[in-house]
Amino acid sequence: MLFAPTPPPAFRSELAAQISPARVQGVPARAARAVPTRAHPLAGRVVGIDPGHNGRNWSDPSFINHLVWNGRQWETCDTTGTATDSGYPEAQFNWQLAGRLRRDLTREGARVVLTRRNNVGVGPCVNTRSQIINRAHANVAIDIHADGGPAWGRGFAILLPVADRQNRRVIRRSYRFARDLRGRFRAVTGMPISNYDGSDGLQPRSDLAGLNLTTVPKVLIECGNMRNTTDVSLLTSRSWRHRAARAMAQAITKYLTGRI
Repeated sequence: MLFAPTPPPAFRSELAAQISPARVQGVPARAARAVPTRAHPLAGRVVGIDPGHNGRNWSDPSFINHLVWNGRQWETCDTTGTATDSGYPEAQFNWQLAGRLRRDLTREGARVVLTRRNNVGVGPCVNTRSQIINRAHANVAIDIHADGGPAWGRGFAILLPVADRQNRRVIRRSYRFARDLRGRFRAVTGMPISNYDGSDGLQPRSDLAGLNLTTVPKVLIECGNMRNTTDVSLLTSRSWRHRAARAMAQAITKYLTGRI
């Protein structure tokens, strides 16, 4: 049997700090007991955000390439992610969009849990990212990515968990959130549904730790294709990322409250 090596002590210390309630990012923990209002409809709710990859994953290939168990099979700890042809990294896009989404959700009263604190580190591994969100008991979570698909391909796709031992209780709720997210993302951002990934924008996946290991309702969104010039003109636009964050926040609010 193959075993994944133990992360170095420095990384384990950083991981402990990330999982600690004291490091949960967003409004103070006492807001989890708050009563929702018209101005703060998400008061008392916890939202998990996983900005895929990290900005210096490339610098430690031995760690990033070691294997972790994703609930079904062995998977590499993480990857560097993709990039546009001009060199804009997916990890940076994910982080920038996550930051904007965090601000939008915090304004609505949510307590936000991020799986990493910056874009200049390595990791955490994909299984650890699930643990961070699970241990925070998030009411809903989203993994933010961008794809490196064929140059002719356009659009966004939402990846969905397939029922397994750990995630089986959140499958239906994850699918409901996916439908809310698909509708808002298409309407608000102008990004079309993917013409090469999934069916009508939805793609079940059983090979990803983030979805296999989740115990909270969660989806992964590929916001667009970083190898398509039209998609790239949107993904690299700050104003478009603001719209994308707004669409995600609206979908989360609709899922949690029934209204936008």
